Amino acid sequence: MPHALLLTGSLGQGHDVMARACADTLHDLGWTTATVDAMALLGSAGAAAGEAVFRRMLALPGLYDAFHFAALRPGTRLALLAEAAARRRLVPEVGRLLDDRPAELVVSVFPTAASAVNRLRRRWPGMVHAVFCTDVTPHRLWVQDATDLFLVTSEVAACAVRRYRPRARIAVVPAPLRAGFYTPPTRAEARTELGIPADARCVLLMSGAWGLGPVAGTARALAAAGTHVLAVAGRNRALESRLRTAARRDPRLHPIGYTERVPTLMAAADLVVTSSGDTCSEARALGRPLLLLDVVQGHGRDNLQHELELGRAAVTSAHPADVVRSALALLDGTPPPPDLTPSRGPWASAFGAALAELLP
Repeated sequence: MPHALLLTGSLGQGHDVMARACADTLHDLGWTTATVDAMALLGSAGAAAGEAVFRRMLALPGLYDAFHFAALRPGTRLALLAEAAARRRLVPEVGRLLDDRPAELVVSVFPTAASAVNRLRRRWPGMVHAVFCTDVTPHRLWVQDATDLFLVTSEVAACAVRRYRPRARIAVVPAPLRAGFYTPPTRAEARTELGIPADARCVLLMSGAWGLGPVAGTARALAAAGTHVLAVAGRNRALESRLRTAARRDPRLHPIGYTERVPTLMAAADLVVTSSGDTCSEARALGRPLLLLDVVQGHGRDNLQHELELGRAAVTSAHPADVVRSALALLDGTPPPPDLTPSRGPWASAFGAALAELLP
């Protein structure tokens, strides 16, 4: 069997979800796969430092915007130095992985991983390297010279890749979904499972694995306005604790920590309030309208604008009162969403066809 190595990065969860989707489809095509977190390959200290820096940038208003738009996008010396520091740790580790188990295909779903594989290509000339990025404008570090194929989910993203490599091979593919979204429950089934009244208004509130923005305050305000709120804290345990405390005072607030039950939560909801990211594709696949929180700096600004262009989405500032006002307006003007069952076929066919052009 052919073997593929998938390199992801544990900053948030979006990279992991895309890597899992690639692995599932490769398995169906007869491949074996190994998925490795590039952040873990940095070592515990390196991974902790990298995550701490990224969190700090996001916490300071405007700092990550400045770094993304002024350094990462043009690929300035500052961005290249940051890339090189991480790559020095990654290259020997990725090299050892490939020595231990050679791969016909490497899929990088994280820019630093793409940079490391770029440096290793001469040692494995027959290996195919694909990069998968779901951002609408991949920045300079995503686009390496020795990458054979770029997988993106929009024509806008393809243009962004060609900014750096005008002759790059690019495949525009549908955004893949987590496996549970291909067999979702009906709205009625989901509400019965979660204890949500059939005739109640229900909002799913989530903001990435880190729970960015004022999720707790927004959940309290939405519940106080008479809406059932499925409030997901992700891996943010402090946020989960605040949500559970608030839920003891208002039974319409349903606190949830890290969960794989997002398809059920989304099926139960009339509206999905979230930050820009891959959750938006999942909501669209189930026919749920979106209210987008403007809380993710840098690439999140571009992704948000693209989601608005796609339609069935609105945007709000992150102040709880603003979110409630916008959410109630959308709920008033939107009938209960239909029950949709997405097909995995378009993604699997597009991914398989793109690979078939490169692999023997």
